[in-house]
Amino acid sequence: MALKTKEQWEYGDFQTPIELAEQALSVLKKLGIHPQAVLEPTCGKGAFLLSAAKTFASVQKLIGFDINEKYLNDLKRKVAEIDEVKRIHIVLGDFFAFDWNELLSMLPEPILIIGNPPWVTSAQLSLLQSKNLPQKSNFQIQRGYDAITGKSNFDISEWMLLKHLEWLKERRGIIAMLCKTSVARKILYHTWKNDLPISLSHMYLINAQKYFGASVDACFFVIILHEKATSKDCLIYQNLTDKHPSHSIGFHDNSMLSNVEKYERLRHLKGVDYSYTWRSGIKHDCSKVMELELSGESYKNGFGELIKLENDYIYPMLKSSDIANGDVRFGRKYMLVTQRFVGEDTISIKRTAPLTWRYLEKHDEELSKRASSIYRNRPRFSIFGVGGYSFAPWKVAISGFYKRLLFKVVSPLEKKPVVLDDTVYFLPCWSEAEANFIALLLNSQPAIDFLDSMIFWSDKRPITIDILKRLNLHALSKELDKEKDYLGFARQRRDRESEEIEGQLSLGIAEKPAKYKKTRMHNKQIQRTGNKRAAILTR
Repeated sequence: MALKTKEQWEYGDFQTPIELAEQALSVLKKLGIHPQAVLEPTCGKGAFLLSAAKTFASVQKLIGFDINEKYLNDLKRKVAEIDEVKRIHIVLGDFFAFDWNELLSMLPEPILIIGNPPWVTSAQLSLLQSKNLPQKSNFQIQRGYDAITGKSNFDISEWMLLKHLEWLKERRGIIAMLCKTSVARKILYHTWKNDLPISLSHMYLINAQKYFGASVDACFFVIILHEKATSKDCLIYQNLTDKHPSHSIGFHDNSMLSNVEKYERLRHLKGVDYSYTWRSGIKHDCSKVMELELSGESYKNGFGELIKLENDYIYPMLKSSDIANGDVRFGRKYMLVTQRFVGEDTISIKRTAPLTWRYLEKHDEELSKRASSIYRNRPRFSIFGVGGYSFAPWKVAISGFYKRLLFKVVSPLEKKPVVLDDTVYFLPCWSEAEANFIALLLNSQPAIDFLDSMIFWSDKRPITIDILKRLNLHALSKELDKEKDYLGFARQRRDRESEEIEGQLSLGIAEKPAKYKKTRMHNKQIQRTGNKRAAILTR
């Protein structure tokens, strides 16, 4: 396939084949949709507009809008050839600058907004220095850290579809679009989270490679708005010709679900587990400096430099690829860990490990270039996502990137705890027995099915902490008849954590955590009553 031009990249130009547009319109007709007006806001060569004119013969007004004058001139000729000049109106303009409310106010309802919006992201357009962008705004309502780490990047089609919803919030209408399935899910999440009046939502999966030469998951996405409806399920069809859905996705218990039916069977496993907290691995954003390989009695960094360092701050490490498949691959990499907790002063390295300090100073420029604002106003050579949990001797870990629910036990290596990079999530454990028990729970079929019901495997990082923390291990232990063992380990954990907090407070190196009082109260309750069930922190 030929490489796309800059213009194709800039405008996300994937023109819809006429046969695909006709199949999509056939779906709308089978759903009993009868619009009074049709609008295609990014019509391009007009495949959807022409198919809509053919499918809905009674519609008196069909409007095609686009920024590409060449496409629109070609479309005008086609409209004239089929003698539809009176019904089909073609408008040249910039989507992001046009007064849509004025146009929509002149259209009879229900309005069908249909099309194939650009398949391009805001980040790609920024790289191209394109001006074909909406005005910057926090339309996704991202919080600080999400925005900092890149989650504020968005598909232009997502922004456009949200605009379509805004247009119809006080009107009757239908939105029917070809788009990435990830975009469709984001739109559904927005509508469901905000209780928008959706009476029906369907996704019909399409072969994007066949029609557009694009290796992405895509669909024909249909939502019908009705003022008295609040449906929070979306039926998924495997193609445009299927008569029955394969499953449904939805929004229940404040969670986005990839399989509603599977979730309903196991929803009793959902809840906060106060004894076990999921953690991310260490984030340093400078692998060439901070990640090392052992070479004889020296270490080799990403620049190929051989260096001698004290072992005080060097820890064996694992990345996603080391734990994702088969046996855990130990000893491949090491990490230079400059802090024991976020914000710790690093100047002590100069005194206790002078070789390490000189090495860090040599690479101060690379470390200072780290773009993320999480490193601003922090001690020199800071890292992130580090705490006492990073140095737990045992861990139960899973890759966030690999498309497989497999939890692996990570043991100490060379009498040192193994640290993990920030693509890995883990539960810290304090004994081999505890780690093996937690892995047994997590790799059980009920746990796998519960988590799978909330994972969208086509996402770049399908497994997230937000999903993992929804599984209540205490409830899971009851399901598997392992509650007695769970309570024993939970009590041991809390005794250790209480001692650790007391020690840190006495040394003045930690602030009192929010749940500290609860932890102390429950330890006293355990001592007073001897009731093992009191080992679970009160919610």
